[in-house]
Amino acid sequence: MTGSDGPRGPGVTFLLTVVTLVAFAANSLLCRMALAPSSIDPVGFTAIRLASGALVLAPLSALLREPAVTRRPAGSWLSSFALFVYAIGFSLAYVSLDTGVGALILFGSVQVTMIASGLRSGERPHLGEWLGLLVAMLGLAYLVRPGVEAPNPAGVALMVASGIGWGVYSLRGRGSLAPVATTAGNFARTVPLALLAVGVGFASLHADRRGVALALASGAITSGLGYVLWYMALRGLTATRAAIVQLSVPVLAAAGGVAFLGEETTVRLAVSSFLILGGVAGAILARRKG
Repeated sequence: MTGSDGPRGPGVTFLLTVVTLVAFAANSLLCRMALAPSSIDPVGFTAIRLASGALVLAPLSALLREPAVTRRPAGSWLSSFALFVYAIGFSLAYVSLDTGVGALILFGSVQVTMIASGLRSGERPHLGEWLGLLVAMLGLAYLVRPGVEAPNPAGVALMVASGIGWGVYSLRGRGSLAPVATTAGNFARTVPLALLAVGVGFASLHADRRGVALALASGAITSGLGYVLWYMALRGLTATRAAIVQLSVPVLAAAGGVAFLGEETTVRLAVSSFLILGGVAGAILARRKG
């Protein structure tokens, strides 16, 4: 598998990756905190999240004036559609899924999408990476297998769609030389799609101040700014490696769900988390050795 850590060096890429993974876990937690007590509906949460991200990024992009930007707004409609699919599926799924379970399904789907694309483009993971991936995917398969503790099927389907959307969005951002402008342009283009969703789901819209505040925090901070950092980190990561490291997010999200939302740590979730983290660690160590 080929790839480099880009002009910033491996240390900076590592730091950017860690910060963005924490932001991704926080997104799951903020969404679940808003939807679990029904402080806001999922469509309204998505619309506020995307609009607030666009509002924060637009002036930041104009201020920075990245030299690689040849047109404004940067980004593309395809990336924006993938971002919207991720965001709306994410919110709708979390109505019926716990924080950690939802994150596991999301990033398992992301991993399949990104690794498949990496293989298609010529990336060749080492044997140790394949073994680590296999262990992680077995953990995910154990989580979603039918049984008493199995997650809601509709929620699973929505989160899988969300994961595919995020995988496509991440892949399209790997070559971005202007991460702030690109992310700003993508968020701006999601606003019409979010307004369309609001029109379709108008009858079910509701929100209190807590729900709006959580949606704003998710959009402006952990999504808008977090995704800028992710686009920066992606320049130093191969598609396969970017997919694998994201599987640490579900464990962070599950820990947050237990700590802040009082969610239970089931045996199934604990075993799945152990397998997934072990697989991720093994894959990363194998990559370094290779």
